[in-house]
Amino acid sequence: MKAVIQRAENASVTVQDDTIGQIDFGLVVLLGVTHEDTTEDAQYLAQKIIHLRIFEDEMQKMNLSLKDVGGSILSISQFTLYGETRKGRRPNFMKAAKPEPANELYKHFNTLLENEGIHVEKGAFGEMMNVQLTNVGPVTLVIDSSDKQ
Repeated sequence: MKAVIQRAENASVTVQDDTIGQIDFGLVVLLGVTHEDTTEDAQYLAQKIIHLRIFEDEMQKMNLSLKDVGGSILSISQFTLYGETRKGRRPNFMKAAKPEPANELYKHFNTLLENEGIHVEKGAFGEMMNVQLTNVGPVTLVIDSSDKQ
């Protein structure tokens, strides 16, 4: 399971011109699921993301977590994170999980965040979405559950 996280001053997601999710401050999480991912991968990423110290303290040092600052998450499913581009010019998405198991892990990931007291707004799984955000810093990180120890 792979996540691209972006620190955001604000963010929203629309489907067919309808805003379906919106946050004022926190993180945008683009989440990709591959075939081997399990609920343990979702647990690892959820804990890593909410406790990662990427928000500034009073000394302007990145020492505070999402929980510390009371931020929200805009969670977007993104199978293209597993796009393979080494050969040819068209990405190959064979590493991305099939829709049903990917959606189940995406929902599980969001539930884990909510169970930790995080306000989570969500995109629409499998839909064409427009995501807008103001990236603060900018701060953008990639976290892969295959890197866990």
